[in-house]
Amino acid sequence: MHFADGKTTACLNVFPSQMATCSDLNTTAFVNRMIQAEKPDFIVFTGDNIFGFDATDSAKSLDAGFSAAINTLSQLNPAEAHVIDGFGNYNLEIGGVEDTRFENKSVLNLYFLDNGDYSTVPSIPGYGWIKPSQQFWFQRTSQRLQREYSSKPNPQKGTAPGLVYFHVPLPEFANFDSSNFTGVKQEGISSASVNSGFFTTMVEAGDVKAVFTGHDHLNDFCGELTDIQLCYAGGFGYHAYGKAGWSRRARVVVASLEKTESGLWGAVKSIKTWKRLDDENLTAIDRQVLWSKNSVGHPFAASWMCDWNLKLLFLEH
Repeated sequence: MHFADGKTTACLNVFPSQMATCSDLNTTAFVNRMIQAEKPDFIVFTGDNIFGFDATDSAKSLDAGFSAAINTLSQLNPAEAHVIDGFGNYNLEIGGVEDTRFENKSVLNLYFLDNGDYSTVPSIPGYGWIKPSQQFWFQRTSQRLQREYSSKPNPQKGTAPGLVYFHVPLPEFANFDSSNFTGVKQEGISSASVNSGFFTTMVEAGDVKAVFTGHDHLNDFCGELTDIQLCYAGGFGYHAYGKAGWSRRARVVVASLEKTESGLWGAVKSIKTWKRLDDENLTAIDRQVLWSKNSVGHPFAASWMCDWNLKLLFLEH
């Protein structure tokens, strides 16, 4: 969001006619519009939440920026990890429906990692990356969750899908052009100058279906690489850089459950996404299926919708 000092904070990259009435309050108004429109079960902020240089009081800025979504499930590093880089490396497990064979299992796994700010290695310029200690934690966590999913009682086939969130895009985001993604790419991929191998780590884990990052405000695309969707949402905050005439936006992600032959809710059937623009109609664009048990990457189809959905609102900036 790049939130600073509220109504006294100027906007960036809007039309001159908007400047007099545009501030951080436009950002929080957009958060509220999204909550009212989508009624999400969970909201993800992926970093650059405040703009420290312009925030007089960082704690107050965080409180003001998050005010519409004040309840939090965020955590510091997991208790069992004595040595792990960064802060806020943790996972959340989405339990199956009560009174079904999935009630004691996680049917959707959310992973959150901190890839830092700028490189802390003097000989390596540029942005930070996901370190080996974090990758080791991710591997162990993914393996544990997959074992639990297939264990008794009520062992399940396959694995529960996983979604991964962090701030700075991976170098692999540069593999796409207009022929193989949904959305737009209007600036370069500002990844780390080194490739830490985390994309390969996720491919090897086998459960990750989509990755969501922020950082590059003028990109909002999703592209599939080795069966993993790599997604931006596009710039969200008004004090962040953007593009005049190109609406600020947020990404919505919906996980839908299948219904078994006995009429009970089962595993996750599909993961869908779209974006909403902060325009007069809060326009929804680029509907697509990120993953399904039957196929991957096909256009959004209403017939794939189920009655039970978990809706995640992804606010990149």
